[in-house]
Amino acid sequence: MLTACLTTLGAASLFAAAPAQAAVSCSGTVTYSKTVPSSNPVGELVIYYNTSNGGTNSACFYHRGASFGKSALTGVQIARCKQRSGEGRPCDFAALSSPDEGTYSSYAGPVGVTGTANYCVSAKGWIAWGGRVYTVDSLTRGC
Repeated sequence: MLTACLTTLGAASLFAAAPAQAAVSCSGTVTYSKTVPSSNPVGELVIYYNTSNGGTNSACFYHRGASFGKSALTGVQIARCKQRSGEGRPCDFAALSSPDEGTYSSYAGPVGVTGTANYCVSAKGWIAWGGRVYTVDSLTRGC
């Protein structure tokens, strides 16, 4: 499912980037948040930032609405981009977290990357719910 989802997102090349996993949590300053779908959401991607380790960004994908408390395949991944400006654009990956994907009832994550001060980050989150896979791609954020 992960491979299919990432391929669907146009992110099959993500795995060429060097991994950069940090000890992270789903806390800090929220720099991005988006729910899917826009009406009656079943998931929400949230990106956090803190200043440790030269800047650390983490991401979690939360179950919302009807999916909250229910087991569903859920995943999240975050990357540090090469770009230093240009929010809302595709990310040129410099470092990539390991994905966190599994059958969860409340959220996937946290996943994180370090060394993000003055760099853009990008995260993707997904949930399989009601026969569909709902995805959020943040594109570049925090630039």
